[in-house]
Amino acid sequence: MTASPRLALVTGATGYVGGRLVPALLGAGFGVRVLARHPERLRDRLWASQVEVAAGNAGDPQAMARALDGVETAYYLLHSLSTDLGFEAEEGRVASVFASAAANASVARIVYLGGLIPTGAELSPHLRSRAEVGQILRASGVPTAELRAAVILGSGSVSFEMLRYLTERLPAMTTPKWVSTRIQPIAVRDVLRYLVAAADLPPVVNRSFDIGGPEVMTYVQMMQRYAAVAGLRRRLIIKVPVLSPGLSSHWVGLVTPVPASIARPLVQSLRHEVVCSEHDITHYIPDPPEGLIGFDDAVRRALARIKEAKVATRWSEASTPGAPSDPWPGDPAWAGGSLYRQTQDISVDAPPESVWSVLDGIGGEHGWYSVPVAWWLRGLADRLLGGVGLRRGRRDPNRLAVGDAVDFWRVEERIPGVLLRLRAEMRMPGWGWLEFRIGTTTGGRTRLQQRAIFHPRSLAGHFYWWAVAPFQAVVFRAMARNLAAAAQADAARTESAPPSRRL
Repeated sequence: MTASPRLALVTGATGYVGGRLVPALLGAGFGVRVLARHPERLRDRLWASQVEVAAGNAGDPQAMARALDGVETAYYLLHSLSTDLGFEAEEGRVASVFASAAANASVARIVYLGGLIPTGAELSPHLRSRAEVGQILRASGVPTAELRAAVILGSGSVSFEMLRYLTERLPAMTTPKWVSTRIQPIAVRDVLRYLVAAADLPPVVNRSFDIGGPEVMTYVQMMQRYAAVAGLRRRLIIKVPVLSPGLSSHWVGLVTPVPASIARPLVQSLRHEVVCSEHDITHYIPDPPEGLIGFDDAVRRALARIKEAKVATRWSEASTPGAPSDPWPGDPAWAGGSLYRQTQDISVDAPPESVWSVLDGIGGEHGWYSVPVAWWLRGLADRLLGGVGLRRGRRDPNRLAVGDAVDFWRVEERIPGVLLRLRAEMRMPGWGWLEFRIGTTTGGRTRLQQRAIFHPRSLAGHFYWWAVAPFQAVVFRAMARNLAAAAQADAARTESAPPSRRL
């Protein structure tokens, strides 16, 4: 008879860390239950069918009692970024409800992810709230491991996204003096490793642990190191003393897609030096043989999907999740870096096989089905910039394969009758894809969806997109229409061909 897996409850499963912790726990052999105020928001998570979902609010004692029934390890990953008056009192109330319910349910361990708390400083409201929540949980009578982290490095982390956008969008900037504050960031993979392993801490352990990566640096150094890893030029950064946290948050909100209401508590916390004062966690959870992940490697992992020219999950609706440092479904819409799209969606009076036949022959001698002079000029410009231009053509005039060159594109994905994705190899300040999907409309006709996708590499990338977007829209709109017309012509030829020619 097989024993049931240990049951863990994850609160905050719709958040950045919680959404990544669930599959990590499943992979470690835990049974997982998640608490969600809006269970419908979990339907599209790739792990949704593998977990129990308890509907309810963490501040509701009855809901918490039901959610914690039979649970061995309870993860508290709740923290508001609200700036409303009274949010600290509400955070304390919710933590008290959780702590009391965990004690009544005889939970063996609570694991709480809090913030790194500087010593001897007047704390920002959010750091103060995190410290108070940790005290409440540790006083619950349930052994509690409070893991305190500063900036978490990984695509989707609010702190990382703010760093990403500031660095990528501003080659030169004036910044507030908090950019000289020392910080000890940590990779999200190491955070998850600590969280999962904390479930097995001895029952006598009831304390906080500082967790951080192997390097301490200022925010300025983090921006410069990010730029180096991302292949950007060194940033010109001029510090000024006049930007208050409030003004700084509005500045961040103006420059980046991170809302000012979210940036404000982060900026308030960045005024403080957040460096680990101890590394006692290693007595219970040893560092991996290869060591903790360094800053450059963490950034490299967060950018890997782009650097390796693989369209990330939330961009292509892929069916498999990426690594914890990649963009994931459920991340904020502004996470994962800027992404521009132009989409054409058209119904075609031709069977899917005719549409695929035309797509499989695109480029080379068949051309690009719209405004030939525009394609010729783009190819000429690419060659003048040292690129390949349109001179490569294609290997086979009628059939593509993954890895084939098609003029200044490369075939990245090919699923016959379903999907063709081309990766741009022309010279431009970013990464681009041209994607075609074949489906069926509600009326039973063939549907062709064409998407141009562009991820800018720097501020120049944003200017590039907005400069070419109006012309590109004309070209790609004509392309979709002409591809549909070519597919209809192909279907007509097939239909009129003698039966012996159709075989």
